Amino acid sequence: MTPSASGSARRRPRRPRLGLPRKVFSQVLLMQLGIAAGVAVLATGLFLAPLGKEMDDQAMRRALAIAEATAAAPRIAEDLERTEPTADGPVQEEAERIRAATGAEYIVVMDRRGVRWSHANPRQVGRVVSTDPSDALAGRDVMEIDDGTLGRSARGKVPLRDEDGAIVGAVSVGIEYDSVRARLLNAIPGLFAYAGGALAVGALAAYLISRRVQKQTRDLAFSDISALLAEREAMLHGIREGVVALDRHGRIRLLNDEAERLLGLDGEAVGKPLDEALGAGRTTDVLAGSVTGTDLVTVRGRRVLIANRMPTHDGGAVATLRDRTELEQLGRELDSTRGLIDALRAKDHEHANHLHTLLGLLELEMYEDAVEFVGEAAGAQRVTAEQITEKIHDPLLAALLVGKATVASERGVTLRLCEGTLLPDRLVGPQDLVTIAGNLVDNALDAATGSTRAQVEVEVRADGCEAVLRVRDSGPGVPPEQRELIFTEGWSTKESPAHRGRGIGLALVRRLAERQGGSARVDEAADGGAEFTVVLPQALRDEAPRTKIGGPREAPGATGAAGAAATGQAVPDRTEAIEESR
Repeated sequence: MTPSASGSARRRPRRPRLGLPRKVFSQVLLMQLGIAAGVAVLATGLFLAPLGKEMDDQAMRRALAIAEATAAAPRIAEDLERTEPTADGPVQEEAERIRAATGAEYIVVMDRRGVRWSHANPRQVGRVVSTDPSDALAGRDVMEIDDGTLGRSARGKVPLRDEDGAIVGAVSVGIEYDSVRARLLNAIPGLFAYAGGALAVGALAAYLISRRVQKQTRDLAFSDISALLAEREAMLHGIREGVVALDRHGRIRLLNDEAERLLGLDGEAVGKPLDEALGAGRTTDVLAGSVTGTDLVTVRGRRVLIANRMPTHDGGAVATLRDRTELEQLGRELDSTRGLIDALRAKDHEHANHLHTLLGLLELEMYEDAVEFVGEAAGAQRVTAEQITEKIHDPLLAALLVGKATVASERGVTLRLCEGTLLPDRLVGPQDLVTIAGNLVDNALDAATGSTRAQVEVEVRADGCEAVLRVRDSGPGVPPEQRELIFTEGWSTKESPAHRGRGIGLALVRRLAERQGGSARVDEAADGGAEFTVVLPQALRDEAPRTKIGGPREAPGATGAAGAAATGQAVPDRTEAIEESR
């Protein structure tokens, strides 16, 4: 065996360290028992201190009362004046009689010189008193604790007067101090009995409280609770899902970092009511529980959120928020891709029909008719792109409307621009306007499809820095009582697609408009149907554009996104259109 191994073998096992138990129940019980015991001892001590003083005062008052009774005896003053101080004299006999009757330690009757005429010890009669009698001889009553020939005693001294009221001596009465101390000691067991009873009640209460704490903490140690709190904080602020905890009064009790980001709040929102922190709206209603359900859709800023709310046993609630913005964008791109695929499939069929017609004309040697047919087919596509790019000079919005016109044609709906449409290429944020226009046109196509006069009209015009967008459809319109509800998140009359929810497109339209200081509203169109109007006060720059994109001369080539859409090519839909139903 190596030296190190032998040393390890000889090493004594480590003794457990003494200290407080780890369990919360045991620690709380011990602390409360210690507090109860300390309070009982302190209360007993505080009670004993004034009790001793009170007993001293009672003894002195009793001695003073005996002295006053002795001095009031009718023959004491008379015998003091006519007899001598002797051990068997009348003053000694009367004083001893009173002492025996009252239980006093001594009764001393003295003359004005301080000579004793009576004493418990007869040998002291005729001697001068050991304490100063001047106060009593001066006519003042005296109470004190003092030492004399018989030891420490509680004393009372009074002047002795004759029948005429003249002071002829004094009477001093003493009560043995040991009797006072004995009374105090006799009172202590009773006090400790009360203190013990109070301690027992406190111990029982401490045990019951500790048991309740044990149940509430599940018998964990304080270190375990601290670790759980640290893990809770790390988990709440580390997960990529927003967590909002509310108390029973609807005040925010907790916000993790993700919830602050999604809701646009900061740490100062904790402790505030929901409506004060978030303002009125669907998000507040969802978190407060006014809107019930699971996976509720709401819009906060430009974010699409999915919220779930779970009540707690104390009357509060915990709400979780998931950011579905990216998923909604993917869903919109999927819808756009599906729309383009359907449009391309229809174009493929139409192109095949055109080729078959052209082949027939060539086989019939109708060459002039074939040339005219090819010209008409190609020109129909160019006309739409030319009309849009001539009035809409922003390439993103022009490409959007060209693509929507193709989709409208396949759905049997006519999409056209109004006469007053003219938008220069100086938009500050074209993405917002593209998002708004895409949502409104999609809604209009849904409403107009299947109607008698399937038509959608789009008007975009600029007035200085202000841009105004109007979209009219030939659908059934919006009832007056629902014209505000359709801008509420989650409100929809159509069934939601499998990949995302409905009822947020028009809410997003109004939110984007109001964020720029504008407005969004719906009215009844002149020829029936619905007319949506969006006003963006600061949508355009003041300066004139340096170049003009997509003018009439570019239309034949159909360059850029608009040309690609016009020729039937797939165009990436850069809008943020979110389907909305009315």
